[in-house]
Amino acid sequence: MLKYLFMIISMIPLCFFVNCWWLIHSLMFMVSFIFMLYMYSYADFNMISYFFGVDYFSYILILLSLWVCSLMITASSSVYIFSSHCNFFVFIVLFLLIMLYCSFSSLNLFSFYIFFEASLIPTLLLILGWGYQPERLQAGIYLIFYTLFASLPLLLVLFNLYGLYNTLYYPLLIDFGSYYFMFYVFSIFAFLVSMPMFLVHLWLPKAHVEAPVSGSMILAGVLLKLGGYGIFRVMKVISYLGLKFNYFWLTLSLSGGVIISFICFRQVDLKSLIAYSSVAHMSMVIGGLMTMNMWGCMGSFSLMIGHGLCSSGLFCLSNIIYERLGTRSLLINKGMINIMPMMSLWWFLLSSSNMAAPPSLNLIGELSLLSSIISWSSFSFFMLIFLSFFSAVYTLYMYSYSQHGINYSGIYICSLGYLREYHPLFLHWFPLNLLCLKGEYFYF
Repeated sequence: MLKYLFMIISMIPLCFFVNCWWLIHSLMFMVSFIFMLYMYSYADFNMISYFFGVDYFSYILILLSLWVCSLMITASSSVYIFSSHCNFFVFIVLFLLIMLYCSFSSLNLFSFYIFFEASLIPTLLLILGWGYQPERLQAGIYLIFYTLFASLPLLLVLFNLYGLYNTLYYPLLIDFGSYYFMFYVFSIFAFLVSMPMFLVHLWLPKAHVEAPVSGSMILAGVLLKLGGYGIFRVMKVISYLGLKFNYFWLTLSLSGGVIISFICFRQVDLKSLIAYSSVAHMSMVIGGLMTMNMWGCMGSFSLMIGHGLCSSGLFCLSNIIYERLGTRSLLINKGMINIMPMMSLWWFLLSSSNMAAPPSLNLIGELSLLSSIISWSSFSFFMLIFLSFFSAVYTLYMYSYSQHGINYSGIYICSLGYLREYHPLFLHWFPLNLLCLKGEYFYF
């Protein structure tokens, strides 16, 4: 694992040279493809070096991080074109990638916690440095305080755990039984806030609306997945108490997902709508993880990957419109099919993936999540009906409202889009639908 880490670290000196934007961009894609070649297909930890290693779950999340960070640089080419501190921007993206890489490949709960928290710093710098509105300062404070306050008790719990076992190495952790209820609450709560769950989700729409396209892509694509990955890792320690108390989180997340779906109908900001739809999708992921059965965990896994690619692509699309018109308001962004007909196809493809239409990876994830949550309790059927139906409704609302209707009379632009814009859209959509053919990978 260290060889890939050194490959990424060796790109950092290039940030200080002039005109190395596209070189770093190409090198990041190269690292992604090299990492793909070393795919291992069994469930144990492998590629272990020092305190890094991967298993089934973390391998594809690292690959997603590499992929999304590469696409962030492609989508943020306006930073390079207008020379708004592009070298520092690339440095922050690389630093964020290193933090994500280390957090997903850590074999130790404490090192995972350190890198998990450290990944917030470059995200905050992206929002504060390249965000659009003056409210970005408030959004950054929301992001930091929500996540730090929720995860500070987890740090105390980890110290206590280490005092008890003298190790925090994943395979050596065992179930506590009923020993420590606070460990269960604090560890789950820290990860639920970063996912985010309903009631503690307010930082996410704020951060997304104020963030630049790169910040939104990494937030939706990878940072929300850190919470799900963390729950998956600590599940082994809390399974006894989980069987007793998980119904609370499951009920809250599913009912919260339905309420969030209603909130989606009221949004007029395009980015805000996509951000709230992320919360609705994550509520199903939380539900699947909390059932603690095989189908639930694997369905959550595949929906996290599918949502990471799909949501990131939708933020990319909303940014393309924002660069043309200078606004994300749905009241002004009407009739886009007349102005950018080719882009309308990509809106359709990514919107259909967002509502789990075949052949997207989201479909595999949602089907297994439906079966696992219903097997846990048949009464959850009612919530799941509403969740699935409304996710289709607000996605269709977003697509039809932005693409059809009468153009705003203040628009005097007709641009079909550049190749540099179609390129990241294709690279979001293609793996999202190609992975559907390899569905057995997500069910070891």
